Amino acid sequence: MSTLPQTPQPTTTPSMTTRSSQSSLADSRLRVVLLLDVRSGAEERFLRAYDELCQQVASVPGHLSDQLCQSIEDPSKWLITSEWESAPPFLAWVDSEAHREMVKPMHGCVEDTRSLRFGILRETDKRGRGTTSARGRLQAAPRIGDGLVRYGLTFTVKPGSEKDVAAILADYAPVETRVDDTTRLCRTSLFMTGNRVVRTVEVKGDLVAALRHVSMQPEVRAVEAAVNPHLEEPRDLDDPDAAREFFYRAALPVVHHLTAVNGAGGGAPAGPLRRHALCYPVREGSGTAVSRLLARQDELAMNDGTTPLVSSTIFQHEDLVVRMIDMRAPLDQDPALSVGVGGKRAAAVLSRLVECGPDRDLSHEDGLRRFLADCDMEPVTDRRAADY
Repeated sequence: MSTLPQTPQPTTTPSMTTRSSQSSLADSRLRVVLLLDVRSGAEERFLRAYDELCQQVASVPGHLSDQLCQSIEDPSKWLITSEWESAPPFLAWVDSEAHREMVKPMHGCVEDTRSLRFGILRETDKRGRGTTSARGRLQAAPRIGDGLVRYGLTFTVKPGSEKDVAAILADYAPVETRVDDTTRLCRTSLFMTGNRVVRTVEVKGDLVAALRHVSMQPEVRAVEAAVNPHLEEPRDLDDPDAAREFFYRAALPVVHHLTAVNGAGGGAPAGPLRRHALCYPVREGSGTAVSRLLARQDELAMNDGTTPLVSSTIFQHEDLVVRMIDMRAPLDQDPALSVGVGGKRAAAVLSRLVECGPDRDLSHEDGLRRFLADCDMEPVTDRRAADY
């Protein structure tokens, strides 16, 4: 498996687009912070569950250490931190069925949780000198953010119900986008391919607060109730445990994102942005390798100030990889750029990682066009806040 180099930092040279970026595909060490509200009287039960969890997670590849803390100001507030060799092994574990089973004993002990993930950028030893610890690499340089948090959900519907589901999801009243003084829902995009639904959201502020806000809106609750009979896997969002299981299974995390900060840079073509989503037919066990390849290729494309590619977001859960792109050109104008391969070598690598089919030779334009058509998801709805 290839290693994705550290994300190149933006410059202001004419040949490169200034951009914001985020990535969980780099090899730098990861710090995970979990904030918890422990129920009064459940402290000892929580400690037992934590000790058992620590014993189990110690054998997970990529895990380095854990620490449990309790607030000295409010004893109901607890903090768990863990350190990992890099983000990919943590994400593979946290999205697994094994993780869901490990954390079940904690569910009855806590009122609320919030998980935060950080790449380690700097650290000092006891003498106050910077160090690149033998425990792993540090993030090479800070990234530039655009103030948005992105999130994806996916689920499948019963074959034959696709048109009904698309109609339900496309036709609902707009929801209130303002959550509070610091959080608002900026954009929701929804796509389908076959019987798979992918919903993405962009939030300014607190993602968890925004998702809770949306889930309580009557318009959204009515849509979810209408979709429920069509789902392949039943769900009950009124049951906290069942809802938690559904969101575990449906989560489609962002593993890499790039955006041109001021739109297309340099000599890039003008024109309206078009949003597309591609779902890649990944071979078993190749999800992370596909994500790394696409991320690197999009970085290289954005180094060219003439590219019509303005934004790329890669979502991945195990071997499900979805790449959402904003383009200032039709998708089929440059099929290699749209697929995410900048040359024959990258096309050859992708060919080994996905199921292409005999007439989808990615080394030729005709094959690229057929593969692109296979991957291109059907847009269902794309809604923005009025001032976004």
